[in-house]
Amino acid sequence: MSGPFTRIRLIGLGIAALIAAIDQIVKWYVVGPLNLRSVQKIDLLPFFDLTYTENRGISLGMLQATNMEMRWLLVGLTAVIALIVLVWLMRERKLGDIVGLALILGGAIGNIRDRYVLGYVIDYADLHIGSFRPFLVFNIADAAITIGVVIILARSLFLREKDENSDGNTVPAEN
Repeated sequence: MSGPFTRIRLIGLGIAALIAAIDQIVKWYVVGPLNLRSVQKIDLLPFFDLTYTENRGISLGMLQATNMEMRWLLVGLTAVIALIVLVWLMRERKLGDIVGLALILGGAIGNIRDRYVLGYVIDYADLHIGSFRPFLVFNIADAAITIGVVIILARSLFLREKDENSDGNTVPAEN
């Protein structure tokens, strides 16, 4: 590991830690001072509400943890995925990819902590247009994971094309 690569990896780890911390602080706020668990719903804007939800599954409610064994299986599965993302982040050399991976890692850590401590993930962000809801109720960790995945996909799809010259040979990417 040389100097600049170490620095950008540390930036990535810092972003992951910041996302996980912000996620946990907001979850504490909506459950604590806002008492969203009891209130269940707070109307904020015509298109955005706070709606308390306990997500016992993973993405899109799949693999519901209906018992303790399934809960710990989901904790283990998501921890393995987070570990793979961490290893990938530590091997990556491009800041753009590191940022995407850091968002995924930070979001995963926030949701893993919920599942480990509570047995479910706290979701609260309810984006809608009238009664149409383009997303399930989500949280900051979910949003960070989604944005991170979009960054990684966009960079792999669009930057790969720019890295190829007309002879079909690849040229090194700048960042």
